Amino acid sequence: METKLERIAEIAKSKPKEKFTSLIHLINKESLIQCHGEMRGKKVAGVDEITKDH
Repeated sequence: METKLERIAEIAKSKPKEKFTSLIHLINKESLIQCHGEMRGKKVAGVDEITKDH
């Protein structure tokens, strides 16, 4: 089963001029945790001066 994000990526690739006006409904705690876990640990510290490694 295709996820909503995969479908959006598919549309964006096939229709480069397509405009997406509202994607906020796709962001939730689980997706943020997943994205954070997939990031490499050697990123620059954020505004709070905390790195992913910390």
